[in-house]
Formats: sequence, C-alpha cells, structure tokens
Amino acid sequence: MKAWRLTPRAEQSLVDIALWTLETFGPRQADIYETELLDRCAALAAGRAASRDCSNLLNRDDDIGLRYARAGEHFLVFINMTDELVIIDILHGRCDLPARIAAIQARQ
Repeated sequence: MKAWRLTPRAEQSLVDIALWTLETFGPRQADIYETELLDRCAALAAGRAASRDCSNLLNRDDDIGLRYARAGEHFLVFINMTDELVIIDILHGRCDLPARIAAIQARQ
C-alpha cells in the first residue's frame, strides 16, 4: 500500500467538517464520519476505491494531474503520485466542484 497524506488545506477542511458534524450530530457521528473520510483516503492509496480524473470537470482533454473521489457527502481531491497519494482538499458534495477544481489547479 502506498503512503498518503493530507495537505494543510485538507487538514483544515477535515477539522472544519469534524467541528460542523460535532455541533450538528454529536461526538459519536463526528468520529464515525471522520473515520469514514480517512478510511476512504487509505482505500484510494491502496487502489481499492474508484476515482475520476478532474480534467473532465473542466472540459479539458489533457490530464491535469488531479483526481477526485466521493466520500460520504464530500469529495476528496488528490494527486496520485508514484510513491504517495496527496489529498489536496476535501470539498462538500454541494459545492460548485468544477469551479473549486479550477481554483485548486490554478494554485498548483
């Protein structure tokens, strides 16, 4: 299994998600959901979870190097490098995913 890590931005998103879930649904559900998100990161790194190329969201034919996968109510946006998987951000499923992907790609 390849290593994986969260960027500082993804770490902050995870904290924000955990806090919102804690305030809305309580500590038990916050723990369950955080574990679900982290388990999906590990599954992606191990090649056990499906993902998609972000290029299709931007109507581009070239590979921009970003991928995304659904995890509960969120999307994990990541780069799948040879030796590690880097989670760039965790975005809510109701966000404007193409716009957020374009912003992430512009920062790289």
